[in-house]
Amino acid sequence: MAEDIKNYTLSELKNALSSKGFAPYCAGQVFNWIYAKRIENFDLMTDISKGTRDSLSENFYFSKLKISKREVSLDKTEKFLFELNDGASIESVFIPENNRRTLCLSSQVGCKYGCKFCISGTRGLKRNLAASEIVNQYLTISDLIGRKPEPRSGGATPRFDGALRHQSTGCARGIPEKAITNVVFMGIGEPLDNFEMTVKAIRIFTEHKGLNFSKRRISISTCGIIPQIEQLSLLKLGVKLSVSLHSADDKIRSKIMPVNSKYPLGELMKVLRNFSESEKYPVTFEYALFGSLNTSKLDAQKLIRLLRGTNCKINLIPYNASQGDFKQPAPSEVEDFCKELENAGLFYTLRKSRGQDIHAACGQLYALWG
Repeated sequence: MAEDIKNYTLSELKNALSSKGFAPYCAGQVFNWIYAKRIENFDLMTDISKGTRDSLSENFYFSKLKISKREVSLDKTEKFLFELNDGASIESVFIPENNRRTLCLSSQVGCKYGCKFCISGTRGLKRNLAASEIVNQYLTISDLIGRKPEPRSGGATPRFDGALRHQSTGCARGIPEKAITNVVFMGIGEPLDNFEMTVKAIRIFTEHKGLNFSKRRISISTCGIIPQIEQLSLLKLGVKLSVSLHSADDKIRSKIMPVNSKYPLGELMKVLRNFSESEKYPVTFEYALFGSLNTSKLDAQKLIRLLRGTNCKINLIPYNASQGDFKQPAPSEVEDFCKELENAGLFYTLRKSRGQDIHAACGQLYALWG
């Protein structure tokens, strides 16, 4: 039975092809055609012999994702709804901003961790995504972001058909005008709960013969699953880690993020400090500001104490969605909270949620458009 070739890293493809009698260098050629030259047709891989191409066609196929809908926000953020082969749906978000063009990828269909402010996990976890389903989000969107969305009456947006060419995002060659510059695993699902496929997708992204993506331009977001963070540290992938924190108080954090009951802050911070030291790079903490819940002076002081001595950055995100009992913080709450961090010398960025009008902001992805 033919297999999806996009589920293989380069080393896995070498082993698979060698076991079938192919020359060792063939895997690199194929990888380069698929990811660097963006050709998804074995017959067009002209530096490979005809007999080898025929054998490849018999043993492998190229998977694709079907785009069901595409919406563009007033702030130019784009959201894509993908239908998977089993009928399930996921969403991806493209966020253009100055010289930075970020693609937010999903890693699972649903999520089992039930963070109270996040719509994505309200239906629980259906299944993990395969590596090819993760990578195909990138491949499909990177070839569409330069085109205007089709009119709604015209049906689904056309998919990449293998005929288009796309430059690699390798920094040594420069970044093309429309290229995606950053990839974040912050869409639907908990990436570290789908550890094997997330790591496999990252290896495909960073492979020199393939997409040649810079490791430091890839970020994994997690709710704080300690065993997998430890595994990630051992692999030394070189990617950035972002942690959904949202409170420096165990009681409050457990209330809004049930995972904290299993992996409390004290234990989590110990592992994160080790991760930062191992990777020689700061950990990013995402902190959503919920009105009257985690924005007081005491909350800020707890955050300062928790992060003291940690190589980190803080992203503050004023909450403005409408999930559960949470409310938007008053401007004065945000200002006072920021002042406390400034006075303590903590580096932070006050972020604005993007794509709210099309439900593409953090915590809003649901993959159920009518």
